[in-house]
Amino acid sequence: MTNNLAFDVTRGNDLQLPGPARPTKPDRTPHKLEKRLRRNVGRAIEDYNLIEEGDRIMVCVSGGKDSFTLLDILMRLRSRAPVSFDLLAVNLDQNQPGFPTDKLETYLATTGIDYRIVSRDTYSVVKRVIPEGKTMCGLCSRLRRGALYDIASQEGVTKIALGHHLDDIVETLFLNMFYGAKLKAMPPKLLNDSGKHIVIRPLAYCREHDISRYAQAQQFPLIPCDLCGSQSNLERQVIKQMLLNWEKDHPGRTANIFRSLTSIAPSQLADRELFDFVGLGAAAIPQPQWLPEGANQQRASKC
Repeated sequence: MTNNLAFDVTRGNDLQLPGPARPTKPDRTPHKLEKRLRRNVGRAIEDYNLIEEGDRIMVCVSGGKDSFTLLDILMRLRSRAPVSFDLLAVNLDQNQPGFPTDKLETYLATTGIDYRIVSRDTYSVVKRVIPEGKTMCGLCSRLRRGALYDIASQEGVTKIALGHHLDDIVETLFLNMFYGAKLKAMPPKLLNDSGKHIVIRPLAYCREHDISRYAQAQQFPLIPCDLCGSQSNLERQVIKQMLLNWEKDHPGRTANIFRSLTSIAPSQLADRELFDFVGLGAAAIPQPQWLPEGANQQRASKC
């Protein structure tokens, strides 16, 4: 495994994982925001081995604050990284009426990195299939992800970088719990179902409020998603508001929830596929194969 320690260019105390939450006062200057974001992206790269020598990384740029920030921070880290890697910025033009593709292309042309704007008419499909008033995000995201996988195959990239941040991951956890009855979120690194593509989320340790302020300070040419962003009944918006209310009353709660995803005890849950509850007994402690033997014995003993 490649040692990516030097990606973590400026260690500090913003997001120690795992550990107790430490609410911090937001840094409002562009330099301090950049430093914090670089630090947290560097940690994620190190912790999950997100970037390796010779990688060609496709950065998906939608026109929102998250993807602009992701591209910007990866460009800054590349200049001082301990490994050599290339970036390819890709925007998927979904043929949404009025989408200012030229505005996005003008910006990408100034970055000095290779980029593509690929047209795929997923907009018409979504509008035709989804009834008026129903949430469009599910189908839209599936079509978009499939198109991005196709582009990644054509371009020969080794990793696909998405702009999901810590708050997105926690929101997804509750979405899956509340509406899908599943305990899952979005991992910082994922091998897709086909086994052909590795998806990475370098912003996994970054907070949305930092990204919002950074995008504003950098004056990125933000493009809103009018297809679904204006839908007031989105389940994700309900979850987001719930977390905002919790954070207001209990600062640091969202970060603690994220930390819980990094410290899981299978014997304390109820999934029979992850833990041998049937074989559990005083004389025979079950040993899940996917954990080190010592960790298995320690966790099983807590039952």
